Amino acid sequence: MFTKKQQKELLRIAKETVESFIRTGHAPKLNTVDDVLRERKGAFVTLQKQGKLRGCIGQIVPSEKPLWQVVQDMAIAACCEDSRFEPVSEKELKDLKYEISVLSVPRIIHNWQEMELGKHGVIVRKGIRAGVFLPQVAIESKWTKEEFLRQLCRQKAGLGEECYKDPEVELEVFEAFIIK
Repeated sequence: MFTKKQQKELLRIAKETVESFIRTGHAPKLNTVDDVLRERKGAFVTLQKQGKLRGCIGQIVPSEKPLWQVVQDMAIAACCEDSRFEPVSEKELKDLKYEISVLSVPRIIHNWQEMELGKHGVIVRKGIRAGVFLPQVAIESKWTKEEFLRQLCRQKAGLGEECYKDPEVELEVFEAFIIK
């Protein structure tokens, strides 16, 4: 989906953005002439430190912004706005590893069994409650499909563990191209 050059450019954008924002409070002025990186797509930026999650924020559906700018915005959000963590400090910058997940447009599924473990990320939604897991969460956690969905319902959406079986719950799946 992306060339090595495009992948390196997206990783550079994320890293330069985080480093600039932490050091100066401002995002660097960036742009790209690459037409693929100017397409409208959703993306997540994940930060890890010593193999542990340090921040992860994303935009699921495409907006008016091009992909490279979504990556820049989500990099700032991942380092400073993930409510599970304190903002990244300058001394941590050298230890951060970056991962970008570029998302396909989500599609509704009508049966939870249509979800393919490790291939699909899932959005669960009921009323004002919603949660999302990226596809790689299942693999990294070594969960079964049912455990993945139970954890999504409980941890991310704040719903009952079996919510994914409720006909009133909306399930959407998407795929992710992962750049490390």
